[in-house]
Amino acid sequence: MANLKDLRNRISSVKSTQKITSAMKMVAAAKLRRAQERVESARPYAEKMQRIISSIADNVTSPEIFPPILMGREKDNTHLIIVASSDRGLCGGFNTNIIKAAKELMNNLENKGKKVKFLCVGKKGKEQITRFYKDKMINVETDFSQAKIDFSEISDFTKKITEMFDKEEFDSCTFIYAKFRSAIQQNIIKQKLIPFTKVDSQEKESVTDKEKEVYDFEPQEGEILPSLIPANITTQIFHGLLENYASEQGARMTAMDSATRNASDMIDDLTLFYNRTRQAVITKELIEIISGAEAV
Repeated sequence: MANLKDLRNRISSVKSTQKITSAMKMVAAAKLRRAQERVESARPYAEKMQRIISSIADNVTSPEIFPPILMGREKDNTHLIIVASSDRGLCGGFNTNIIKAAKELMNNLENKGKKVKFLCVGKKGKEQITRFYKDKMINVETDFSQAKIDFSEISDFTKKITEMFDKEEFDSCTFIYAKFRSAIQQNIIKQKLIPFTKVDSQEKESVTDKEKEVYDFEPQEGEILPSLIPANITTQIFHGLLENYASEQGARMTAMDSATRNASDMIDDLTLFYNRTRQAVITKELIEIISGAEAV
């Protein structure tokens, strides 16, 4: 029979854990609200940048002016995968799903004879990728905080990526992150950054005639592309990391809510077991007293 003192200690321990998970849920909810505001502000800008460059790509009459970072090179041997994960755990399967998507992309590329390199943003993803694919890791400083991410930091990060591309250290680049839908839903996105991928034709068709944009460029498109492309990459990475951080907080809030409810169920079960055990002990003692009295 279980010891009553051990049961009391276990109930007390679970209650303490429940207080921690409940507090973490509230903290994650507060962080999620702030992160969601930043995502909603950045999302239209990132989408607009994509449409502007798609418009240029569709309307330029001299494709030879396109830089390789926009159209790609003739060779496509080395693929860089940028993986965004979290710096902290306790967020359910958030990081697991991102790492799984990165591994799937790596396997698909290697099956086609491509060479794969990884660049990780976020400690959890970096730890996992380094553990299994250390030889594929690129040593680029990515220790900026996703919670307080700054556009200038991402701009410096993009410069390093474009320099690597110019040195032909890779030929194409995909950015993997979690897009925020709701606190209980995050979609894993594999966004092609280099070469540029035009806006999907179905998305264009969804825009009404009234909403269709007409852009005038000064100077000419070919002159602004070399600066516009890196700016777009910076914008997409910045937006992706904002989405990823909001997704992380949503996943953590959901995980801590589930943990709090599970702790509550466990406390109920342990309390019931404790009461039954205590009743059994009392009954046993009464039987012993009655038996002793009868013997006298």
